[in-house]
Amino acid sequence: MAEPILPGPPTVHVRAPAKINLTLRVGPARRDGFHPLATVYQAVSLYEELTATLAEPGVFELVTTGEGSETLPTDDQNLALRAARKLATDAGLIDQVGVSMMIKKSIPVAAGLAGGSADAAAALLACATLWDLELGPQALQPMAARLGSDVPFALIGGTAVGSGRGESVVPALGRGHYYWALAFADRGLSTPAVYNRYDELGPTPPVPFEVPAELMNALRSGDAEQLGRHLINDLEAPAIDLMPELKELLQVGRDLGAIGAVISGSGPTCAFLAGDERSAIDLTVGLSASGLCRSTRYVGGPVPGARLI
Repeated sequence: MAEPILPGPPTVHVRAPAKINLTLRVGPARRDGFHPLATVYQAVSLYEELTATLAEPGVFELVTTGEGSETLPTDDQNLALRAARKLATDAGLIDQVGVSMMIKKSIPVAAGLAGGSADAAAALLACATLWDLELGPQALQPMAARLGSDVPFALIGGTAVGSGRGESVVPALGRGHYYWALAFADRGLSTPAVYNRYDELGPTPPVPFEVPAELMNALRSGDAEQLGRHLINDLEAPAIDLMPELKELLQVGRDLGAIGAVISGSGPTCAFLAGDERSAIDLTVGLSASGLCRSTRYVGGPVPGARLI
């Protein structure tokens, strides 16, 4: 008589989105070295996918594949692995649970799109589900905030206003769906390096440290044209100072018909707002043909944050 086939260990699949910053206003550095931010996030349809499988107690391991995976650490320097360990520690289960995770990356590394934060958000939700902790995205917010500035937003997604160092997020009132062309640079930019250059350059003249009312009005009315006119990022000047070719790329996108253009986060990804889906697709083709970027991607937003799939 054949031996029964036993099921393998439980497995959970989660995907989490990239973000772009519609607005990023940056205040002077605080005593802890962080800069206070006033930002508006939008989650877009470019995803990291994480598979988590139960492992022996005390075993926490990670494998990455896909976009830029060869450059990523798979030890405790990786934010997703740190997220899993922190969740187990805070739950008092560090010696009782384990996890084996695999991340399939699509978000470029060091691109200003919060790929690492998406990985951490996915790890939190996956492990909470795998270990039966009965914690959803909202309940995981405080822990996410301690892990990194963009992790809380990666959990909730949509469109949200961020404050503090970006970790305090509140959903924004808005309507409509927006179409974007993303242009990925040949190399990444270090977030600390961009902030350091921001401090060195200094805002001239001093900028208002607030989200533009016109941008929030555009979101509430679903007016893409108005939204495009009010995209702004205080880190754009230091990012361009470090990568001058970004200035030409932004102009080419505008010349190709983008109704708005902005560097996302600390860069170097450039996000171009289109009036409709067809225009966004045409933009991706034109930007790719320009030879000024490594690759392009058409995306839409807003989309939900980290979710079980």
